[in-house]
Amino acid sequence: MSNEIKDGSPPETQGAPQPSTLLDRSDIRVKHVTGIGDAVAAFVSRVRSGDLGALPVIAGLIIIWTVFTSLNPVFLSADNLVNLLFDCSTVGVISLGIVCVLMVGQIDLSVGSMSGFASALVGMLWVNHGWPVLLAIVAAVAVGALVGVLYALLLNRLGMPSFVATLAGLLAILGLQLYVLGATGSINLPYGSAMVNLGQLIIIPAVVSYLLALAPGVVMLVLGLRTRERRSASRLSAPSVSSLLVRSVAITVLLEAVVAYLNQGRGVPLMFGVFLGIAVAMDYALKRTRWGRSMHAVGGNHEAARRAGIKVDAIYTSAFVLCASLAALGGVLTAARLASASQQAGSGDVNLNAIAAAVIGGTSLFGGRGSAYSAVLGIIVIQSIASGLTLLNLSSSLRFMITGAVLAIAVIVDSLARQSRVSHGRA
Repeated sequence: MSNEIKDGSPPETQGAPQPSTLLDRSDIRVKHVTGIGDAVAAFVSRVRSGDLGALPVIAGLIIIWTVFTSLNPVFLSADNLVNLLFDCSTVGVISLGIVCVLMVGQIDLSVGSMSGFASALVGMLWVNHGWPVLLAIVAAVAVGALVGVLYALLLNRLGMPSFVATLAGLLAILGLQLYVLGATGSINLPYGSAMVNLGQLIIIPAVVSYLLALAPGVVMLVLGLRTRERRSASRLSAPSVSSLLVRSVAITVLLEAVVAYLNQGRGVPLMFGVFLGIAVAMDYALKRTRWGRSMHAVGGNHEAARRAGIKVDAIYTSAFVLCASLAALGGVLTAARLASASQQAGSGDVNLNAIAAAVIGGTSLFGGRGSAYSAVLGIIVIQSIASGLTLLNLSSSLRFMITGAVLAIAVIVDSLARQSRVSHGRA
């Protein structure tokens, strides 16, 4: 009997690669990024494919800073930048929550009202009823979480669009804020308290700020080496050690230089450090946890995510709860910054600035793409415009017009990049 009949292989498969041959990876060569040139080439390739990352917002920030510095050199002074960072922290925390809901393709229009109500609630419980300040803050954030649960229930159970649900919430929560504040319309917080000092005075000690500036580069290097080891073990392409070292050293030098410059003035505000700490924690959760991957999947295609076994309703709930909770925390920081809770808190452009910061920073309005750092970059852009126009003693009307133009440009860039990624994928 022939070998073909013994092994059961039909004659037409003779000479075709067998499964054992296809799975034998001993002769597969692993392609590593060997140097800076390869890293630059990979970056250029991503940009051409439409993956612009933070490049547009960084370029825009450089242009804004260059223009305002040429008109008034005080703009880039250390003291002015410290004040800018204080102002970034309040709306920036709210914008981190907006990133969460935009990631899953939803929206929350009530974050401004939620922040104002939280500040009023803290003032009422702490000043009027004598609660410990920490307990008052926890209660305000807990109320925000409950509001987020309500929005999720309206979406998941009744199918109410988040636009309508949160618009109704905006009006209802604004009414609660006015009711809590009462006839006086404002509650002054005690000067000299830890909460007010956090919003106005407390600076991270210089030595601590220098040590903290080392952390991102070290973490980037450690995580990069771990990722490289896993990819190499799986015989996948991996960055070289030299490229990882260059990136970590570059970010460390940049952050140390920024901290050194800020320390020439008052130093790095602790409130901005809190904001960055929340952003770092959220970025880790979005990029390196199962929950974060589910957020991206639901935002990309919620039906496909549902069929893949992801609990879409739970992901929506987590996004709304985080958004409303961070809005409440942002309101607490705003009260600390202003040393008061008033009817104006959370009103005006707080809502729009929080949403605009996330979008300008690179979070997609179409869902499925974004990062916590987009809120950081976006709010720095918005506050830079506000600070520059204030130094030039120009009307606030220009700030609204310029911010609106920057937001429109950001959305256009996001739309064009999305179309480029789609066409590149088809090619």
